[in-house]
Amino acid sequence: MAVPRKMAWPPRLPCSRCFLLLCFLLIIAFAASGSGAGRVVTSLPGFDGRLPFHLETGYVEVGEANDNGANLFYYFVQAESEPAAAPFVLWLTGGRRCSVLSGLAYEIGPVRFVLEPYDGTLPRLHYNTNSWTKVSHILFVDSPVGAGFSFSREPKGYDSGDISSSLQLHEFLLKWFNDHPEYLANPFYVGGDSYAGKIVPFLAQIISEARSSSGIEAGMKTVPNLKGYLVGNPVTGDSVDSSSKVPFAHGFGLVSDQLYETILEHCQGEEHTDPANVLCTQAMDTVHNLISEVGKGHVLLDRCVSASPVTNVNISSDDRKILREEIGVGQLNHPPARPPFHCFTYRYYLSYFWANDRRTRDALGIKEGTVDEWVRCRDVGELPYAIDIKSAIKYHRNVTSRGYRALVYSGDHDPVVPHLGTQAWVRSLNFSVVDDWRAWHLDGQAAGFTISYSNSMTFATIKGGGHTAPEYEPEKCFAMFSRWILNRPL
Repeated sequence: MAVPRKMAWPPRLPCSRCFLLLCFLLIIAFAASGSGAGRVVTSLPGFDGRLPFHLETGYVEVGEANDNGANLFYYFVQAESEPAAAPFVLWLTGGRRCSVLSGLAYEIGPVRFVLEPYDGTLPRLHYNTNSWTKVSHILFVDSPVGAGFSFSREPKGYDSGDISSSLQLHEFLLKWFNDHPEYLANPFYVGGDSYAGKIVPFLAQIISEARSSSGIEAGMKTVPNLKGYLVGNPVTGDSVDSSSKVPFAHGFGLVSDQLYETILEHCQGEEHTDPANVLCTQAMDTVHNLISEVGKGHVLLDRCVSASPVTNVNISSDDRKILREEIGVGQLNHPPARPPFHCFTYRYYLSYFWANDRRTRDALGIKEGTVDEWVRCRDVGELPYAIDIKSAIKYHRNVTSRGYRALVYSGDHDPVVPHLGTQAWVRSLNFSVVDDWRAWHLDGQAAGFTISYSNSMTFATIKGGGHTAPEYEPEKCFAMFSRWILNRPL
């Protein structure tokens, strides 16, 4: 493999067309080095028999200019029908450092955990009949470095942020497609949910710049055939995300009329920015306490522990001991809390036993000595992360103004990123309506509601969906995705 030319990686600069083109030209200087061949996985521990889909796993090294040896781990699932012409989706999961295994095994991928009480044996997997891979290739990537099985050889390689992780993903794509040129002609989309809602439109803008005349003239042959992007329950970073939580909670009966009126009078739309306003602060504290009484990701579900390794969860010494013995990989630094079996989050708990089993690591080709312990989501304060995209709304406007398609969807029972705020910023783009608000259907019943705009952006709600929607309503979400990605009306 060719040795990449060493150069200083640029510091974080204001986002502009010139900056994006500069980053693109720097990346292509060593993109030709490739990623190396992945490995085809024909069976997975816990799955009965041979996999009924094509799975490839592997690493792509990014950011060599910094000499950090950062490696992004990926799962690639080939489309199960008409792979030569099928659309291609890069999928990023939510959270700043959450594993993309969430997307693969809880949301849109071809496997699911069998929901049964853990008995000390390896958790079982079964095929997901609503997998989005039925109609599309999907490339799941653990990003940024430090998420899932992605790793860095040097500690400074874990210093990441919105912009730097997006640039690394762009480099990842150039190298991956250099090694997989057979997919370059397929219609390409960037997709993700929750916090990835900030990264997706920015990355789409970077790719669109690479596809400009300047990028092509520079000799780049591995730029994917970008057609658009999709985001689910998307964070924007803008105040609209948080300001919509109060009216959402009021509409669902979590907040009283009196409390709602107090907030309208004293907070004046700045609930999250002015702690000096005592009456507003007290009212918002009450709102947060009331919202915490229901399921974190779905207002109709029970309040349960998240089964993520956050430091403020109290776990008994007995539970820690049981967890160490059950997994059999030594003491974990980030043991998850154990939810009651009836909790929606129990499936997350099962994933720790599966992903940290040596048989699973061997099957996936996890490099020894890289990630001692898989965790679903790393604690926010554990590794450095710069929140340097303050609002992604301008990138939505920029990309769709260039003619690229966009799908924005929300579970209508999501209290984390309420659909009210998402509707508000979609409207703020000020594009004209071409297909007004209407129901979209599945099996003769309303599956949600949708509206389309002249910038080729479609907004849709998923009736009954939480955060994130495909976990709660997989059949509806598959119907929505398959229609949209194949250019059919919802």
